[in-house]
Amino acid sequence: MEQFRLWGWKLYQSFYDALIPDKRYLAYLEGLKVTFLISLMAIILGIAIGVIVAVVKVSATNYKMRWLGAICNVYINIIRGTPLMVQLLIIYNLVFTSRNTNEIIVGAVCFGINSGAYVAEIIRAGIESIDRGQMEAGRTLGLNYMQTMRLIVVPQAIKNILPALGNEFITLIKETSVAGIIAVTDLLKAAQYVGSRTWVILPPLIIAAGCYLVIVMGLSRLLTLFERRLARGDHH
Repeated sequence: MEQFRLWGWKLYQSFYDALIPDKRYLAYLEGLKVTFLISLMAIILGIAIGVIVAVVKVSATNYKMRWLGAICNVYINIIRGTPLMVQLLIIYNLVFTSRNTNEIIVGAVCFGINSGAYVAEIIRAGIESIDRGQMEAGRTLGLNYMQTMRLIVVPQAIKNILPALGNEFITLIKETSVAGIIAVTDLLKAAQYVGSRTWVILPPLIIAAGCYLVIVMGLSRLLTLFERRLARGDHH
């Protein structure tokens, strides 16, 4: 029993040291803020790229437009066929070569470009799942092709692919943990910094893992509520 109490005290002390002395909890909060910022910018960029690429791929059916579809396919194949960490290092060292480069912007751009390839395929599948009659109905109402896509087809596709998009965004948030390789002080990097100060790395890593878990569970809950609201709207 005494040994168990001693073990419990050491465990408590290790987590206390990882949070309280020198206000180390502020390091996690700063890292969490950076993680949120990178994730938000990457999600916005990924959605923008994904929608454009998906619409181009679906629309590039005639001979004159096929070259655009081919470019989109090359982009998707390269992004999906290479590791994210390699892409991050290439973009950081090849594109952003200035000493005044903002690493947070670099991370957001890289993660956005990476996510865009996956979002594009998700949205493309969603668009192709919509009955072709919806496009014809839009054209009969006097809308052109792009207006029909924007006002009729894409909104319906988003409803169908919302769970898949949610999973992609959750994966994106977790993948931002590799941003520390380009000197971004995100949540994981903050935990590693605290571990280097306390000489015990496991408690800070567990705290960081708990933060990621809370974020993911919160986002999953929001997506579930959003899906239910959309379902109620369809019924009405």
